[in-house]
Amino acid sequence: EAFFGRYLPQMVVAALAPVLIFAFMAIIDFRTGLVFLAFALLTLVLPNIFHRWTRTSSMARRDAYGALGADFLDAVQGLPTLKAFGQSKARGLLLADRARALFRTTMGVLAANSATSALTILGIASGAAVALAWGAVRVSDGELELRSLLIVLMLGVEIFRPLRELVQLYHDGMIAMSSAEGIFDIIDAPVDVADSATSPSPLQLAPEVTFEGVNYAYSGGRRPALHDLSFTLNAGETLGLVGPSGAGKSTIVWSILRFFDPQSGRVLLGGTDIREISLSQLRDQVAVVTQDTYLFHGTVAENLRFGGPNATQEQLEVAAKTANAHNFISHLPQGYDTIVGERAVRLSGGQKQRIAIARAVLKDAPILILDEALSNVDAENEAVIQVALDHLMEGRTTLIIAHRLSSVVKADRIIVLEDGRLVESGNHGELVAAGGVYAELMAQQRELDEEEPGGHQDAPGHDASTHAAVQDASAFVPQPAHQGEGHHHHAVPSGGAAHAPASRIGFLTVWRRLFQLVRPWRGELALTFLLGLAHHSSIIGLSVISALLVGQVITGGELTVLLVLLGVFVPLAAFFTWAESWVAHDLAYRLLAEMRVDVYNKLDPLTPAYMVRRRSGDLVSIVGGDVELVEFFFAHTITPAFVAILVPAGVLATLAFVAWPIALVLSPFLLAVAISPFMAQKRSEGLGDELRSQLGDVHAHMVDSIQGMREISAFGQGPARTAEMVDNSWRFAHFQLRFLKERAFQIGFIEGMTALGGLAVLTMGAWLMIEGQISRPQLILSVILSVAAFAPISDIARTIKQLMETLAAARRLFVVHDEPVPVVDGPGVQAHENGLSPAISFDHVGFSYGHGEAQALHGVSFDVEAGQTVALVGRSGAGKTTCANLVMRFWDPGEGHVRLNGHNLRDYELDDLRRQIALVSQDTYLFNASIRDNLRLGKIEASDSEIEAAAQQANAHEFITAFPDGYDTLVGERGMQLSGGQRQRISIARAILKNAPVLILDEATSHLDAVNERQVRQALETLMAGRTTVVIAHRLSTIRDADRIVVLDNGHAVEQGSHHDLLASHGLYSQLVATQLVGATAGDEHNEHHEAHGEEHGGHDDPRPGPLPDMPDVNPHHHH
Repeated sequence: EAFFGRYLPQMVVAALAPVLIFAFMAIIDFRTGLVFLAFALLTLVLPNIFHRWTRTSSMARRDAYGALGADFLDAVQGLPTLKAFGQSKARGLLLADRARALFRTTMGVLAANSATSALTILGIASGAAVALAWGAVRVSDGELELRSLLIVLMLGVEIFRPLRELVQLYHDGMIAMSSAEGIFDIIDAPVDVADSATSPSPLQLAPEVTFEGVNYAYSGGRRPALHDLSFTLNAGETLGLVGPSGAGKSTIVWSILRFFDPQSGRVLLGGTDIREISLSQLRDQVAVVTQDTYLFHGTVAENLRFGGPNATQEQLEVAAKTANAHNFISHLPQGYDTIVGERAVRLSGGQKQRIAIARAVLKDAPILILDEALSNVDAENEAVIQVALDHLMEGRTTLIIAHRLSSVVKADRIIVLEDGRLVESGNHGELVAAGGVYAELMAQQRELDEEEPGGHQDAPGHDASTHAAVQDASAFVPQPAHQGEGHHHHAVPSGGAAHAPASRIGFLTVWRRLFQLVRPWRGELALTFLLGLAHHSSIIGLSVISALLVGQVITGGELTVLLVLLGVFVPLAAFFTWAESWVAHDLAYRLLAEMRVDVYNKLDPLTPAYMVRRRSGDLVSIVGGDVELVEFFFAHTITPAFVAILVPAGVLATLAFVAWPIALVLSPFLLAVAISPFMAQKRSEGLGDELRSQLGDVHAHMVDSIQGMREISAFGQGPARTAEMVDNSWRFAHFQLRFLKERAFQIGFIEGMTALGGLAVLTMGAWLMIEGQISRPQLILSVILSVAAFAPISDIARTIKQLMETLAAARRLFVVHDEPVPVVDGPGVQAHENGLSPAISFDHVGFSYGHGEAQALHGVSFDVEAGQTVALVGRSGAGKTTCANLVMRFWDPGEGHVRLNGHNLRDYELDDLRRQIALVSQDTYLFNASIRDNLRLGKIEASDSEIEAAAQQANAHEFITAFPDGYDTLVGERGMQLSGGQRQRISIARAILKNAPVLILDEATSHLDAVNERQVRQALETLMAGRTTVVIAHRLSTIRDADRIVVLDNGHAVEQGSHHDLLASHGLYSQLVATQLVGATAGDEHNEHHEAHGEEHGGHDDPRPGPLPDMPDVNPHHHH
C-alpha cells in the first residue's frame, strides 16, 4: 500500500519536477531555470549513491522481521509446552534477541535513508541558495529585473517540494519493495504438483487405487519414505495398512491425494494416472479422517460444511448423529452456530475427531481413508462410531491405517509396510499363519495387552483403537463438561468482536500511556526536541536570510555577509534534518524492541486461558504491524507536535514586533489548520480502530488457512477459502479507502488554508506598505515568515490518518496489557528434603473455566500418595484433563484446594511448581527447531550423551540417527516433518530428560505401534518407579496396573479404587470396561474365525452383542 499509494505516485511527480521547474523558470529567466534544472537533476540522482546499501539493508530488515514473526507465532502457540517445562522466560530472551536484531537491521535501513534525506535537503537548499545569490548579484549588476528575483525568493525551496516529499517516502518505498520480493519469492516458487489441464471432464473413475513401483523421498536427503511400492486397493475392498511408526503409511495417503508426486512410478485411480486427473476431481473421490484433526476458527456448521458445502441443517444433523456428535453439539452455547476457536481449542480431542468423522460422512466420497480415525475417541463413543463407520464403509473402497491391529483384523486384506517397503500382504489369518512381521506385531500387541496381572486374557480387542483422550493441543486447554459437553456459555469471539474492548480506551488515555512508555528515554527525547527545533529554525533562518538578501538588493546594501551566512545555513539545515531523523528513529525503534518483548512477557502468564479467546495470527499482527505503527507516534508525532507549537508562536511574536496587523490577520488561518485534525478526530479514531481490527482478522484468517492447508486441499475448499480471504481483504480495503478519503480532505483543507493565509498576509502587508507603515523588505520578510509558520502545523495535520491508525494500534496493545492475570506466583514453598516424591491431593475442588459458565468439576476429592500411580478415567469431557490443568496450575480452582506435598499450589512459585512435574501429552507440540533443541526443553544444560541416552530410552534414537542431519534435523512447524509416533517419542524423551518427581501421562503412547509402545512403556514404567504419577487414559491396558483408579463423570469423582475393586462394584467403571471388552470379544471371534478357516472376510457385518442406537441414513446425498 505504501508503494502503490504513496511512493510510486510521488516518484512520478518527482521525475517530472525537473522538467516542469525548468519550463516554468525559463519563461521568467532562462539562466535561473538552468540552475534549478541542474540542482533538481542532481537531487534526483544523488540518492542512488546509496541504492545498493538501502536495498541490502532493506532485505536484511525483511528477513529479521519475518524471523521475529515466525518465532513469535511458534512461541505463542507452544506457550503451554514452554510453561510446562519452565522454559517460557528463556523463550522470551530468544524473542528479545530477535527483536534487537530487527532494531539493528531497521537502523541500517534508516542510516541509508537518513543519508539520502540529508543529501536531498542539501541539494534542494543549495539549489535555492545558488539561484537566489546569483540572482541578487545579477540584479545588482542590472542583468535581472527585481520582480524576477522576488519570484525566485518566493518560490525558494518550495519549487523542489516534490523531491523533498519523495525523500520522506523513500524509507516506505524501500521497505515495500523488500516486502514485495518476499511475496514474489512465494508466487514464483516452483509448483511441485501441476494441476492437469488436459483431463476430460467429467471423467468416470472406478474407485480403485493402484501403486506401481512408487518411490518417494522427502526433501532434505532423507531415506526414501516409499521404496518401489506396488499394490492395488480394489473397488469396494477394505484394505488395512499397518507398520511401525514412520514406515510410510501417511505418505501413502498424501500420495493418493496428490499432495506430492512420486520421484518414480505411478499412482492410478480407476486405471488412470492421477497426474492426468484434475486435482479437484481427484480429491472429490476421497474422504479422509486423520489422527491430527484440524478444525478452523468458525462455527461447528462451517467446519462440517467442509465436507458438504451445500448441506442443509438437517443433513448436518444426520451426519453429526452418525458420528455420535449431535448430542454434545446441541449442548454447546449456540449449538451448530457455536464458534469453536482456533484449532477448535474449545473442544476435547474426542469431540474434534467426531466432527472430523461427520465431515467425512458429509463428503460422501466413493473412497474412504481412515488414518487412526478413532484415536481420540473414548470406548463408549467408539463403539457407536465404529458401527457408523462399518455402515459408511459398505459399498465404498476403504483404506484403514492403524497402529492398533484390532482396527484392521476385519479388513478384506492387510498390507504391511516397513521402511517404506511392502513386506507382507494377505488377510489376518494368512498373515498370522505366515509368522512374519505382522504376526510379530500382533504377538507384541497381545503381550502388551495381556501382560498386566489380572488383565483380560483375550486378544487385543477393540479397546485397542480407543487409545486417546488428550483434550488439547500443546498442553491442556478447557474441557467441556460431559453433561453439556460444552460448558462454555460464551462463544469465542469472531472477527472484529475479539477486539471490541480496544475502543473503550480513550484518546487522552492512549496519549498518556504512550508518554509513560517513553519516560525512561527522557534524555534522548529532549535531544529530539532540540534537534527538531534546530532543524526548523535552520530552514526558517534560510528563508529570513534570503528575504534580507533581497531587501539589501532593493536598498543597494552590502551582500557579502548575507551570502556567507546563506552558505553556512545550507549545510546546517541538511545536518539538523539528518540528526533529528536519526535520533528520533533510534529512540522509537529501541522502544519498539522492548514493546514486542513486553507483549510476549504479558502473554506468558495469561496462557493458556487467554489463548482460548484470542487468535494467534491476530497476536502476530499486534507484535508485527501494530507495534510497527506505534513508531509513528514516537518518531513522527511527539517532536513535530512540540515544534508545531513553538515555531508558529515564535513567528507570530516576530510578526507582532514587525507589524502587529499582519500577525492578527495570520492567526485565524494558523488556528484553523491547527484545530482541523481535532475536528475530524472522533471520526478518524473510529475508522482507525476498525481498520486495525480488520487487519488483525486478515492475518488470523491467513495463519489459520496456512496451518490448515492440508484439510483445505483434501476437501477441495481452496476456492472457497480464497474467496473468504478476498472478502476479508476487501473489507479491510473498504475501511482503508474511507480513511484515505478523510486524509485527502484534510490535506486539501490545509493546502487551502495555507494559500489563503499567505494571500491575506500579502494583502494586509501591501496595504500597510502603501500606507507607509512598513518597508518593502519588511513586507517580503513577513510573507516568508508567514509561509514558514504553516510548515510544522501542516506536517502534523497531514499525518492525522497515520496518527489515528497508530493510536488504534496502541489500543490493541493496551488491551493485551490490561488483561488480568488469572494465575499469579505464590510466596514460594521450601523444597522438601526427604527425597520422596511429593503427594498430590484434591480437596473438594470445584472449577469453572469462566464466569457464568457451567462447572467442569464439582467437589472432586482424591489423593495421589507419594510414589503412587493414580489413573483418571471417564468419558470424553468428564473432567480428566481439567484435573491435570489444575495440577499444572494453568488455572486455579474456584472452590477447594489442590495440594502438592501438603502445600496449597497457590503458595508455590509457578516455575518451581512446574519444575517438579513432567508432562507427556498426546498432541505433542514441537518447535520449529532441531530435534536436539526440542529435546533440550526437558533439560537446557543436558549434554549430547544425556540427550542420546533419553532418546534411546524412548526408542527414538534409531529413527533420529537415520536422518542425514541426525539430532540436528529440523522438525518443521509444529514438528510436521515427523510422524505422529516419532513426535510422541521425542515428547517422552523430553520428559525422561526432565527427570521430575511428578509425572502426568496423557495418553503418552497413543500414537505408537505395538513394538515401539512395548519398549517405550517399559521405559515409562522405569521412569514411574518411585514417582508420583497421574495417568489419563481410555485404554484398559494402560490403567489396570494403577495403584488407584479415579472414575470421573460430569465433573464428579463417582468411583475410586483398584481395577478389581471397581469391577466388583458394578458401577460406571465396569460399564466402561464392558464397552471395551465388547470390541475385544469381537476381535477375538474374528481372529479365531480367520485362524480356523483362513478365508477372507468382508468386515461389514457387526458381530457386537447388545442393543445399538438407531442409525440414521449416513449418506444424505448419495451420488454413487
